[in-house]
Amino acid sequence: MQNTTAVFGRILLPFCIGIWVLQGTDYTKLNLPALQITIILIILLLIFNLLYRLLKVYNHKQLIGVLINLLFFTFGIQTYQRADETQNSNNFSRSPAEFLKISISSEPQQQGSMIRFKASVMNVYTVNKKQRSSGTILVTIRSASFHPTVPHYGEVYLIPAAYRAIEPPYNAAEFDFRYWLAMQHIHYQIFLLPEELIPLQQYSGTALIGFALKLRKQQVNQYRRLIKNDDAFAVASTLILGYRADLNAETLAAYSRTGTIHALSVSGMHVGIIYFVLNWLLGWMNSKRFMKWVKVILVLCTIWFYTLLTGYSASVLRSAIMLSVYVLGKAIHQETNSYHILFFSAFCLLFYNPFLLWDVGFQLSYMAVLGLVYLQPKLQQLVSSRYQLVQKLWNLISISIAAQVFTFPLSCYYFHQFPVYFIISNLFITLPVILLMYIGIFLLIFHLYWISPLFECLIILMNRGLEKIAALPYSGISAIWLSRTGLVLLCSFLFFLFFSLTYKKKHFLAISLLSLASLQGIRINDKIIARHQQKIILFSLNRNYAAGFINGEHAILVTDLKTGDKAFKFHIQPALDQSGIRSVICIPWNTTIHQYGLTINEHQLVFGNYRVLLLDSSFNGQRIKLRPLFNAVWIHGNPRIKMDEFRQDVSFNKLWIDATNKSYAIQNYQRDTINFRSSTLVLRKNKGYLIYIKQKI
Repeated sequence: MQNTTAVFGRILLPFCIGIWVLQGTDYTKLNLPALQITIILIILLLIFNLLYRLLKVYNHKQLIGVLINLLFFTFGIQTYQRADETQNSNNFSRSPAEFLKISISSEPQQQGSMIRFKASVMNVYTVNKKQRSSGTILVTIRSASFHPTVPHYGEVYLIPAAYRAIEPPYNAAEFDFRYWLAMQHIHYQIFLLPEELIPLQQYSGTALIGFALKLRKQQVNQYRRLIKNDDAFAVASTLILGYRADLNAETLAAYSRTGTIHALSVSGMHVGIIYFVLNWLLGWMNSKRFMKWVKVILVLCTIWFYTLLTGYSASVLRSAIMLSVYVLGKAIHQETNSYHILFFSAFCLLFYNPFLLWDVGFQLSYMAVLGLVYLQPKLQQLVSSRYQLVQKLWNLISISIAAQVFTFPLSCYYFHQFPVYFIISNLFITLPVILLMYIGIFLLIFHLYWISPLFECLIILMNRGLEKIAALPYSGISAIWLSRTGLVLLCSFLFFLFFSLTYKKKHFLAISLLSLASLQGIRINDKIIARHQQKIILFSLNRNYAAGFINGEHAILVTDLKTGDKAFKFHIQPALDQSGIRSVICIPWNTTIHQYGLTINEHQLVFGNYRVLLLDSSFNGQRIKLRPLFNAVWIHGNPRIKMDEFRQDVSFNKLWIDATNKSYAIQNYQRDTINFRSSTLVLRKNKGYLIYIKQKI
């Protein structure tokens, strides 16, 4: 990159650091100092600009650069403070209330028997007081056939103020739902019955967004009438309109394993397809200045009409802004640098919503575009063929490689997998996706219903093809677990490698290889630890029970869940992947087994030198003789025991109470063990627990 290409990048970097540095901290005491420093820096830079020659500022360019970077750093701090709703004095969580007046701020989504949506709090009510308020809350309603309430965007309701804080993840490596929602300004949620949602016959939404969501719903219903195959309908709704319909698990897995899941997330690729095809079709309008601006207007109108058609979803809106800035920049100045446009659009979006910095879609979108801007032209130059078909094929391959290389670290960090055949799968779907985009849009706009069978058939063929690719041997590398240190090292390796190739500097190559060696050292160390580990993981679940007994790379889980269950994949599988587990055996409660160092027989569990008594209802009304010694007692299924008598009969250090026990029974056990609270582990709505039988080496 030349220096001129990185001007906005240099501004963006300290701005992003200023946003990032306050995340997760209590910064209220920094508000005034940060504002004062910002004002001082602005005044200093104005003085230096006015007295540029008198003070010979040109001799102190490095100092000016430092001041500008510091200014944008403090500007980032100010931007984050402005956007953080939790610091607002009128946030609804700061005032006691009996009722909340809310406005639905997102399209309600139905998942099974639940309807979920985000809502903006407008007022809080007590018995004798009404107070204006602000903040966002997540509302979940159990839908019922006997209740006609169907909430829509912008509608205003009165609800009881029985909200509660979003719960943190309770198990190791579990998806942090609380953090994900916090980055969307949501810190509280409420669960309601349909009758608790009281309509106020008011509307408080943005008219344009309301119209867009209503229009999209009509188009989705149109697809539902025309497309008979459920999977084809789900793909069409998601691919064209960004409407999250329920996809078949096998189809979703095929897209994920082949590295084409981006096709099901309406974002930059879809907006880009519309732009590039339209730009090619209207290329003849570039000859005259007037016609060139007509073309720009047509392109922008088409992009924003498609954004309207998708309901102004966040990812499409972000891509539309980025592409609009690019189109206008190219129209105003033909030689406008793509890096300027990319960094400028990122700056504008982060200024509007600094929390986008932690949005996975935002990160992946900009890294993919950066890969296309920086790496793709260099890859394209590697192959030059006189055969146009070969050259176009290589161009498509270079696009796929460039985007994949730049998003590879983030994909491994967030999704823990890498598609081996991503080039084949992306080449396979390129033409079908382009055709589907335009056929699907023309079908809706011009009511070309006669092409719906072709549309449906093309989707089915694409799905089947991806399923075949996903079924190939070694189609994907899964269970890739990168720590933050590993992510930094991987990014450093790629960053300095590209710099060394661009500037032909050996020290950049040395830093790159050192980063790679450090990353490999961490991975080897993790492998050694995994092969010698021996530990117990107690999982905290809502209704189920699970304890993992891990010996090396093998795990036996005493659980009522199966590996295909949703609760298993969400709560348990991430911890097993993080521990480097290769084989998993699931067994139910009190099964007789002797394998991988675990022995269970007659309600006694032995793992290494750790002994556990499995206590269930079969012990009701019985006393245990000879006072046996156990490291822990696992209480399961509401056994009727008196804890004071039990402690006289059995000697133990820990008490495990799993989620199969009723709430009242758990309270009774805790009350009976009030003097032994430090030794009691309740495995529901509490942190899971880890016991090392053999320490890490």
